[in-house]
Amino acid sequence: MIDFSLSEEQLAIQKMARDFARTEITPVAAEYDRSGEYPEEIVKKAFKAGLVYGSIPEECGGDGLSALDQLIIAEELSAGCAGISSCIAINSLAAIPLVYFGSASQKEKYLTHICAEEKLMALCVTEPEAGSDVSSISATANKINGEYLINGNKTFITNGGVADYYVVFATIDRALGHKGITAFLVPRDTPGVSVGKKEDKMGQRAANTTDVIFEDVAIPPENRIGEEGQGFKIIMQTFNHSRPGVGASAVGVARSAMEYALKYAAEREQFGMPIFMHQAVMFMLADMAKDIEAGRLLAWQAAWKSSRGLDNSKEAAFAKVFCGDMVMRATTDAAQVLGGYGYIKDYPVEKLMRDAKVFQIYEGTAQIQRLLIGRALFKEYF
Repeated sequence: MIDFSLSEEQLAIQKMARDFARTEITPVAAEYDRSGEYPEEIVKKAFKAGLVYGSIPEECGGDGLSALDQLIIAEELSAGCAGISSCIAINSLAAIPLVYFGSASQKEKYLTHICAEEKLMALCVTEPEAGSDVSSISATANKINGEYLINGNKTFITNGGVADYYVVFATIDRALGHKGITAFLVPRDTPGVSVGKKEDKMGQRAANTTDVIFEDVAIPPENRIGEEGQGFKIIMQTFNHSRPGVGASAVGVARSAMEYALKYAAEREQFGMPIFMHQAVMFMLADMAKDIEAGRLLAWQAAWKSSRGLDNSKEAAFAKVFCGDMVMRATTDAAQVLGGYGYIKDYPVEKLMRDAKVFQIYEGTAQIQRLLIGRALFKEYF
């Protein structure tokens, strides 16, 4: 039986996340957008509220939330500010490889510590020459004297400059292609780890995005996550878990844009009536509403499959690409509804439009998602 209603517990989670966004995030979103500073105090409050480590099981000190629970939170926090929401959500994302592929001793040692001490994490996949093509990762992990020596540069790393732990993907042998990629947990204070430049971004400016550099970083075998050569599988399964959350975050941004545009359209009068009553404006808002609803349902479907241990790779791609494109349309149309006011920083839709663009880029571009969907279709029908 299909049931689209939320449980009482999920409604409580939704209300708590929405109240947190409206109280702690929305009032300072423009300030952090201007400064580009990391919202440290908000993240600390998010820890206290139980909003940071939803993916980590309760027995390890996390929140033990379902995939759908995490999407509910992502939408609400992103409705307040996608950049600040990203600072919070990236920790749970970076923990996924340990949650699903870590050994019992790794979970006990690291996940418990990370939750108890409110430590931050970052996922290090992207490189200057390896973005969508994950198999071309060039960072190396050569085994010397019983340890792995990691060398390489990672770029566009969210939480790169503030994380206490990095989940790093490197290859043990480039000749093996994707079969050589291996995952490692690297503490920030390990000798040879350094942070490069902080990116000055168009949108989601509160999110700390930097290069992370590894120079002869010695890591013991017990810090390897999974087996040698299992890294590509870990990356793909991590993205299948996280992409619905990216879709939900895009829904949150689009929802905010629609609400601002709707309020303005109801108040602004031209030709003797509120502009909402003009069909040209009403239709833009109607399209926003239907697309937001469709995006939310796609994300929820992908999370539903994930929570049941089913392959959700196609559905995750559906949610990611649809919501990324949808939020760009919604925020662009919201700016259009506000006219000149939509183009100035005194009104929030200008920021929402800038924040929206990266949803078509990070965690697999819109083009890569279409490629994944196409391959899935071919596999299903031929």
